[in-house]
Amino acid sequence: MSNDASPDFYALADLLEPEEIELRDRVRDFCTREVTPIINDYWERAEFPHQLIPKMAELGVAGGTVAGYGSAGMSAVSAGLVAAEWARADGSLGTFYGVHSFLAMQSIALLGDEEQRERWLPAMARMELIGAFGLTEPQHGSDAVALETSARRDGDEWVLNGAKKWIGNGTIADLVLIWARDSDGAVGGYVVPKGSIGWTATRMTGKTALRAVWQAEITLEDVRVPAENKLANCRSFKDVSVVLDRTRYTVAWRALGIAEAAYELALKHTMQREQFGQPIAGYQLVQEKLARMLAEITSMQLLSWRLSKLADEGRMTAAMASMAKMNNCKKARQIVADARDLFGGDGILLEHHIARHHADIEAIYTFEGTDHVQALIVGRDITGISAITGRRTPRAEQKPAEPPQSI
Repeated sequence: MSNDASPDFYALADLLEPEEIELRDRVRDFCTREVTPIINDYWERAEFPHQLIPKMAELGVAGGTVAGYGSAGMSAVSAGLVAAEWARADGSLGTFYGVHSFLAMQSIALLGDEEQRERWLPAMARMELIGAFGLTEPQHGSDAVALETSARRDGDEWVLNGAKKWIGNGTIADLVLIWARDSDGAVGGYVVPKGSIGWTATRMTGKTALRAVWQAEITLEDVRVPAENKLANCRSFKDVSVVLDRTRYTVAWRALGIAEAAYELALKHTMQREQFGQPIAGYQLVQEKLARMLAEITSMQLLSWRLSKLADEGRMTAAMASMAKMNNCKKARQIVADARDLFGGDGILLEHHIARHHADIEAIYTFEGTDHVQALIVGRDITGISAITGRRTPRAEQKPAEPPQSI
């Protein structure tokens, strides 16, 4: 196996379709040429590389599994491989792409009606309009179902009031999906255009992870949106959960991408770095670390591939997606830490890239459901009892998500 190749110890490539490999390699080549040479500088300055957006659009991968409307229409496996490649290059760009393609575009595709899909998705697929997903609030992260942002009908408009936090792309997006509760308590999705009166999006600063992508704190003060901007097929938080379940598996792939990058960097470094007269890769302690890193990556690869195949077949459940996110993020966190350790003092210098991945995995470990919340979702599926509410959950409610091709 070449030291420059991604780890594939169990020949996972043999399980992939030619078009899946082509998509993976297309994004990988782009990242090698356009992302890796510049990203450390943007990360250090906490600036977003806006000039990459038109180039990313030319790749034709926006929208992930969304079919039609100019979107990529990928299999779930392809979407996972693409997500991993963005993260392998840089977690910030992986987050930018994931918010736009997997959260914003999939929400419209799954929960919008035909007119709404036609109105927004083609321009989003061309990345002429950038999307964001406004769910998390200052007081509601893990318990997002308790969101307090309100929506009040007033004639032909909805009036939104509330606050959101940690909204990726929130300051640069042309369209932000705001999830709010109406007077009847029902949760709906409202597409808020950039520049709406009463809308304030403030870029969050002081981050120690994902510094090259911008998150926003958003306040809504009597923000008015046309009635036709309310997603037609969202009637409760369960509908929002369908989107979250369908995107969570891609976060498992993103954790895998960062783990692969860390392993590749560590292997290359230890083969080149000499101490006491030989490459440090020749020492037992180093080889033991590399071997365990590769074993964990191999298990993550196979888990991610199998989960995506189940998604393509319409058999993936929320608990399956949560298990992959929980497993891969925790393992990636340890792999990146071990890789940084193998770099010694060089591991804290951005020029070696591992320091950036070491910081970024902390954010991926946390967002779209913390490690502990994912464990409780799996635990609820195992026992039939919710550890959060204490209530028994009918097994019949644990339904698989629809296959991506049905979008």
